[in-house]
Amino acid sequence: MVDTAQHQDAVVIGGGFYGAAIAIYLAKQRGLKKIVLIEKEPALLMRASFNNQARVHNGYHYPRSFTTAYRSRINLPKFVSNWPSAVKQDFTKLYAIARRNSKVTAKQFVRFCESIGSTIEPADTALRELFEPRLIENVFLVEEYAFDSKKLANWAETELKELGVQIYYNTRAVDIKNTENSALKVMTHCAKGKEQPIICDYVFNCSYSGLNQFEGDFPGTQTGLKQEITEMPLVLMPEPLNNLGITVMDGPFFSIMPFPTRNLHTLSHVRYTPHLHWTDQQGVDPYQKLKQYDKASRVDRMVRDVGRYIPAVLDAKYIDSLFEVKTILTKSEGDDGRPILFEKHSNLPGCYSILGGKIDNIYDALEKLDTEVFCQRAANIQSIQ
Repeated sequence: MVDTAQHQDAVVIGGGFYGAAIAIYLAKQRGLKKIVLIEKEPALLMRASFNNQARVHNGYHYPRSFTTAYRSRINLPKFVSNWPSAVKQDFTKLYAIARRNSKVTAKQFVRFCESIGSTIEPADTALRELFEPRLIENVFLVEEYAFDSKKLANWAETELKELGVQIYYNTRAVDIKNTENSALKVMTHCAKGKEQPIICDYVFNCSYSGLNQFEGDFPGTQTGLKQEITEMPLVLMPEPLNNLGITVMDGPFFSIMPFPTRNLHTLSHVRYTPHLHWTDQQGVDPYQKLKQYDKASRVDRMVRDVGRYIPAVLDAKYIDSLFEVKTILTKSEGDDGRPILFEKHSNLPGCYSILGGKIDNIYDALEKLDTEVFCQRAANIQSIQ
């Protein structure tokens, strides 16, 4: 347990991939010595970092957002280089273009991939025969990967321990305030009900869906956020699809991706994956809404629709579903882009809110942090009553 009478350099709120990676960055690249990581779950990377499609993007997904696509193409090789043991590459990845209701044609998709520098080539006959030709215009072989969140969590735990970052598990940050000494005070509640303040120079709010759920002087993010309760079914694919990842663009828009942590596949569908959505606001706890939500699976509807395009999917075996809150920047809904949120709160100097829409965005966040100057903003503070 941290001695709260001792002034901390930084508090990172959120033990998902972003929070853990940023805490490691602050200790390893920026030389901060006393860092506390606060995580409300009993382990790292248990929520959105685990309950997702586990895709390492290479740009193909975003033909309507060149910036997001290009940044994915730039970031993917970095991610593979930094976490090779957590990246699954030994599967065949296909993108198919629907004949109807697609917002991009096959020719447009090829030109788009060439413009961002992502590898693409026509799929062979055997792979094309998996698709219903009356509904699919063309099928392409691409380079895209999946990640194992358990292996990333093990990496993060090992790194944080070696760097001396102290972790509060089963603990929530509930309040962020200025102090008279130009420092910040983070009030925490642990699972046993104990309240504990932590005094620090900097706060990095990496709490994803909980970004706006703080009292005190925290102003909320200026960027509007949308919350969604989503379902990601886990299925056992039949033999013809067992070693494949498939995405159908761009209107019907569904994906089948390997999920390395469970040795299964996820199934996502633009119509059925989102169950419920609302505009984010302080006082409306997304995780309480998720807890109270009736998690009735829509996997049957997903399989029926996907089966029209890929008949072999009808033989998939449903195992269970991952339900989670997904957070989206409202300004990105029009083009499906996934920029990061990076905000400095002027009325709370030293406090940052950071959110990424996908795992490879971490490099965009770290590049932003590279431009920040960190120094000890308050010294010789022994305690706050």
